[in-house]
Amino acid sequence: MIKTVRELSSIQEIRFTGFLYLLVIICAGFAQGYVRGILIVPENPTETANNIFSNKGLFQLGLTADLIAFLLDAVIAVLLYKIFKPFNNTLAILSSSFRLIAHPAIGSLNLLNHYMALKVLKTEDQFNPFSTEQIQQISFSFLEAHQYGYLIAGSFFGIHCLLFAILIYKSNVFPKVFGGLFLGAAAGYLIESFGNFNVPGYEGYTALFVGIAAALGELGLTLYMVVRGTTKSYKNLKNLPL
Repeated sequence: MIKTVRELSSIQEIRFTGFLYLLVIICAGFAQGYVRGILIVPENPTETANNIFSNKGLFQLGLTADLIAFLLDAVIAVLLYKIFKPFNNTLAILSSSFRLIAHPAIGSLNLLNHYMALKVLKTEDQFNPFSTEQIQQISFSFLEAHQYGYLIAGSFFGIHCLLFAILIYKSNVFPKVFGGLFLGAAAGYLIESFGNFNVPGYEGYTALFVGIAAALGELGLTLYMVVRGTTKSYKNLKNLPL
């Protein structure tokens, strides 16, 4: 009876983690893919500023969605540690630590750049020494800083994906195919982060690579966690190694 309760509790915890992960994907996708995707015009500070100022509510909603995603990600990091701790405590805590640093820490602080991009456009001081064009450029620079902050966070998240892939291979919690998919996701995040900093000019290709890798790995595993929970071998496991 005790074993059955513990088993049910573990499966429910995994499904709950998957549900939170799904919310993170939705919120982050809305903020990055939709809000900033339609409002920010590459290399055009004036049009970008006009878009943001004309859609202030949407721009602020994007920040809110990102913040919700990062708060949920902190919970997910702890839950993933609990799930994988019995298989390899060191790897589990390292993996979760990199996830905590990536978005709950770096990503959250980086939202200041998102906020300031709108804040500088709201100034109506007639004695402001900056021209409209200069203010628009300053706003655009905050958006560029936000994008680079995203890349820095992505490097930490890439290491998390790498360690998470190893944990999947070492355990029987999820099918090992997801370990391979998360290796691809890790490569995508790391290539985007280090590639965009050191070899600029290929941002479109690296973003596409990350989008495909993340969709296959993260979204695929999330749906598996919500629908299936875990593997049969994990459900039938009698004694977890300490």
